[in-house]
Amino acid sequence: MKPIRTFNVSPSLPEKLEPLKKLAYNIYWDWNIEAKDLFRRLDNELWESCRHNPVALLGNISQERLAEISEDEGFLAQMERAEQQLDQYLQERNWFRKHRDHPSQQECYAYFCAEYGLTDSLPLYSGGLGVLAGDHLKSASDLGLPLVAVGLLYQEGFFSQYLNADGWQQETYPVNDFSNMPLHLEHNADGSELRIEVGYPGRTVYARVWRIDVGGVPLYLLDTNIEPNSDYDHNITDRLYGGDLDMRIHQEMMLGIGGCRALKALGYSPTVYHLNEGHSAFLVLERIRRLVEDEGLSFDAAKQMVQSSQMFTTHTPVSAGFDMFDPDQTMYYMGEYADIFGLSREEFLAMGRENTGDLSSPFSMAALALRTSSFLNGVSKLHGEVSRDMFKGMWKGLPTEEVPITAITNGVHARSVVAKSKQQLYNRYLGPNWSDLGDDDSLWEKVNSIPDDELWRNHERARADMVVLVRDWLGKKLRQRGASQAELDKAKEVLDPDVLTIGFARRFATYKRATLFLRDIERIKKIILGNPNRRLQFVIAGKAHPKDMPGKELIRQLIHTAREEGIEEYVVFVPDYDIHLARAMVSGCDIWLNTPRRPREASGTSGMKAAMNGVPNLSVLDGWWDEADHTATGWAIGQGEIYEDQEYQDEVEANALYDLLEQEIVPLFYNRDNNGVPRGWVQKMKNAIRLNTPQFNTARMLRDYSLRGYFPASDRYFAMTENNYSNAKSVAEWKKYLFERWYDIRIENIEVSEETDIVVNETVNVKAVLDLAGLKPDDVSVELYQGKMNSDGEVFNATAVPMEYTGDQSEAGVVYKSSLVFHSSGLQGLSLRVLPKNEYMAHPHELGLILWADERTLYNE
Repeated sequence: MKPIRTFNVSPSLPEKLEPLKKLAYNIYWDWNIEAKDLFRRLDNELWESCRHNPVALLGNISQERLAEISEDEGFLAQMERAEQQLDQYLQERNWFRKHRDHPSQQECYAYFCAEYGLTDSLPLYSGGLGVLAGDHLKSASDLGLPLVAVGLLYQEGFFSQYLNADGWQQETYPVNDFSNMPLHLEHNADGSELRIEVGYPGRTVYARVWRIDVGGVPLYLLDTNIEPNSDYDHNITDRLYGGDLDMRIHQEMMLGIGGCRALKALGYSPTVYHLNEGHSAFLVLERIRRLVEDEGLSFDAAKQMVQSSQMFTTHTPVSAGFDMFDPDQTMYYMGEYADIFGLSREEFLAMGRENTGDLSSPFSMAALALRTSSFLNGVSKLHGEVSRDMFKGMWKGLPTEEVPITAITNGVHARSVVAKSKQQLYNRYLGPNWSDLGDDDSLWEKVNSIPDDELWRNHERARADMVVLVRDWLGKKLRQRGASQAELDKAKEVLDPDVLTIGFARRFATYKRATLFLRDIERIKKIILGNPNRRLQFVIAGKAHPKDMPGKELIRQLIHTAREEGIEEYVVFVPDYDIHLARAMVSGCDIWLNTPRRPREASGTSGMKAAMNGVPNLSVLDGWWDEADHTATGWAIGQGEIYEDQEYQDEVEANALYDLLEQEIVPLFYNRDNNGVPRGWVQKMKNAIRLNTPQFNTARMLRDYSLRGYFPASDRYFAMTENNYSNAKSVAEWKKYLFERWYDIRIENIEVSEETDIVVNETVNVKAVLDLAGLKPDDVSVELYQGKMNSDGEVFNATAVPMEYTGDQSEAGVVYKSSLVFHSSGLQGLSLRVLPKNEYMAHPHELGLILWADERTLYNE
């Protein structure tokens, strides 16, 4: 039944408690112990039932309790401290101000992502991408970056998971009550709702805009569940990654195009756009359209302007993971943009094709982002390598290692993931600013000053707390599905708070191999149960995508194996994994297990969270773990091998896992001194904290993004816009001029001073004559390319040595000279190449053009 009127009912607080609203509506409370304890102190039971949502807490707490607490001097003093901490935090975030000085220029970095995992009371995320995005915003706030974020506000978000009696995953979709969440609805100056419009074929779809304050960073979320939108259009922001490909393109149009329009309506003029994954890539088209229609730029100049100030981060290690749309479907929704740009169908579709020559290939959101961004990165060093190999076809002729996709390894937000008790420990021994001091070696050496006994007892309490949480969690989920009393009684007995506990929690995709540890069931049972004084247990959590039947089958298989083999007390699956459960697990487990098929894990971040809590990792060398000191801070399964035969791989790596458990891990954990402290194990814990925390955190990550991405991209933005976009126009004209002549360039002659036999450290002089086809020497860079030869007769891992234009010209062309020294022996190769050169290009491979010498041009003196 439709209401005749709706009311937005807000909490009614005594005047003394008004600061609670201010605290509740800024997510800073999520990483501030004082503020979080303040809300818990109001009503701990209600705090838990509200999923740690302070707005819902204030809206549901009794007026009697509010009146009582308003007279509690201790509570009022704590509230005042929390408010002062928030105010001080917002004023003192000064890393950006110290490292960036543009007094006359207003910078703004717009960050787009399809999901955000900020806290468990805001279920707007599905997994690692969203949690990483949430941590990105938190650290951007900590550093004082002028960043603004954009996403979609999902009415149902991602699903809630429960298991039926057979262990099969079922999904429910709880409806988010926006009025009871830390959200602000944006309004126009006249008090009306701020709304933006996005055109779809035959209709206009409207969206209102909500804001979440993440410390000092605003996150704007679009919501289409409003009148006069149709029921179908209401559903655009219904479920995260919901529906078919048609709904997906609707969502991504709203995110990219609608997000751009929302920022403009809110008064923002971003100097940088950062696409976190390709879901928002349609914003490229909207940015170009605005420059063409509003600023009068040509398509080429507008595209140059966009590319100069845009960044793209990919998190996907396989091409099948990117959104791709049928060409006809793409033109049906995007054809208007092609008309505005003056592009033919194939010219427009080429913007989103990896292979522009394949007219049947789909329109890839990743390809669109790659072609129109000047800074491209993967999320670990290994993932950068994988991405360069995956997309090398877009830079034909360029050695794979030079494909312009770099890497910025992910991190996690320390204050959000380190348990309260461990934060207090670090505050005491490292100082209260430990999470802000980056890679200061002297600070992190202080970890060794934490008494072994104190760190160990702290961790034992965390493990015991996790066991209590898991038992309560299971009981709650079992009651929700109407389980029997026998099942409820069993849930009260799972896990032993004194037993070595391995945690595994991540999305249940088959490549992550959640059940690898069960491959040899008799051997793992012997490890788990064989010695009553040295037992082992597993806590496992994670969701399979609703359409991923093999992933769901993994969960069912896990449940059945534990039941049938009599180890369900020691192998425990905890349903409905979320941020709250994750934080308990990464602090309460003793080891963090990860078993993906290398190199399928782009980065992974849960192991980083565990390490910050002093939990060693036990993992395949994939993602971030491939960069870590896996000897000092944990254990590596294998040595980074990649297998063709997956069955053989599973056999080898399962046995490697069992060997580590039997021979190293279990003995080290249970080898205690007279005080019951495993000294060797505690040293591993300290190493995990000391060596991983300063490297794998989002403060370091955001500094990397700023120094390598945001700052240079913003500088390019200012350079391109000055004097009415004169540089954007001139660079676009230069690129057109270059393309017209590039394929007529000829390397006419190369002279090398030495024959094929030389000795180490001998100098070789090279002279080259080029016909530049009307281009100027300043338009190109000529380089020697020298390195070892591989078995295919190609130069690899080579060094590029610039050649200098001598100022001379012959009848054949312009003359370049250089010299080089071979510093190592063996069979080595030498080539020559020509690249475009322009001071306004972000990198020399921006145009995807390269010309290599043919061996027929080589003449020895």
